[in-house]
Amino acid sequence: AYGHGKIENLSALFETLLLLATCAWIIKEAVERLFFQATVHVDANIWSFLVIILSIVVDYSRSRALMRVAKKHASQALEADALHFSTDIWSSLVVLLGLICVLVGHELDTPWLFKADAAAALGVAAVVVVVSFRMGKAAINDLLDWVPIDLSRRVAAVAKIPEVHEVKDVRVRRSGPGLFMDLTLVLDPRESLDRSHELADKVAATIKAEFPRADVVAHVEPAPVSSQDMSTAARRLAERHGTNAHDIRVFEKDGCLTMELHLEMAEALSLGEAYQKVSTLEQDLRAALPGLAQVITHIEPTEAMASVRDAEPVDVERISLCLMGFPEWASVGVSAHDVRVQWSEGVLSVSFHCTLAATTSIKQAHAFTHRIEQYLRAQIPGLGRIVVHTEPPDVHD
Repeated sequence: AYGHGKIENLSALFETLLLLATCAWIIKEAVERLFFQATVHVDANIWSFLVIILSIVVDYSRSRALMRVAKKHASQALEADALHFSTDIWSSLVVLLGLICVLVGHELDTPWLFKADAAAALGVAAVVVVVSFRMGKAAINDLLDWVPIDLSRRVAAVAKIPEVHEVKDVRVRRSGPGLFMDLTLVLDPRESLDRSHELADKVAATIKAEFPRADVVAHVEPAPVSSQDMSTAARRLAERHGTNAHDIRVFEKDGCLTMELHLEMAEALSLGEAYQKVSTLEQDLRAALPGLAQVITHIEPTEAMASVRDAEPVDVERISLCLMGFPEWASVGVSAHDVRVQWSEGVLSVSFHCTLAATTSIKQAHAFTHRIEQYLRAQIPGLGRIVVHTEPPDVHD
């Protein structure tokens, strides 16, 4: 719980108030002794000095030990307790000074020295009041969740790892010795959910290395995408809506961008249910992609995994001979290999590899494979899916 550790701050504030009350009493007594009371008789003997010196030694050791533990565990309550023992040391020093002044006053017959301890007590009380106010202010700041502005900036700087586009909405609160940090990480919209979670954990670990007592909660959101990434962003957004998008086309007309895409929906959905889902996706696409004026979607049932079987040898031979007859093989100096012919959804489908020069451009390679497809469909009417895999020479070496 956020507030559980604040008992430390509350304890420190309460102890600070006790110190201030003690200082008020010391100031009252010192003023009365200085201006309104007759000289108080003090018996300054050896036992008085021994008791005061022993008290100073004990308070000093306890104050140092408490301060070490307070710094180690970042405990305001222990720090206030250490301050309490420090004030006891100063008070004992004032008493010791008063005893010395009493002895000197008796020896030199100077009555005003009998009031020196009261004057010194005022000085010590003033110092303790200043320190107590600082402690109290720190405790109140923590109770009100105030932190220095530069602390939030440091957290943002530590969280800005290379994979994070932006760190924003950084909020830090202190509760006792701990720090609670909330922040938002802006990531590449193409990152998967698993990858985004991994990056959030990485940022949290980086922050904890800098602030060991930190409890970090990182919220992840996608960065705005540019028009060049619209197809990828649309595909990712469709996945978040539980559907697949394909055949995505983005074009500009009259200064406005339009996106056309096909969306796969479960066969069990009615048209009304599917339309509602698609409309929500269209709204999110326009919100996520600035400049996108229109989204046109085509709804189709989710494709089931195709059932295939090997073609008969006669079909394999017929298609292989047809491939060998493609007139452009001679110009490229290669031919088709790894030919596979299968029956799928009632039609023959074919896939094969062909080797092209490594310097061939993607545009040229695509045009070449497209001519092969046209040739095969012209030679074998009704041919189904054709997949041509292009590769450079010696790709398997």
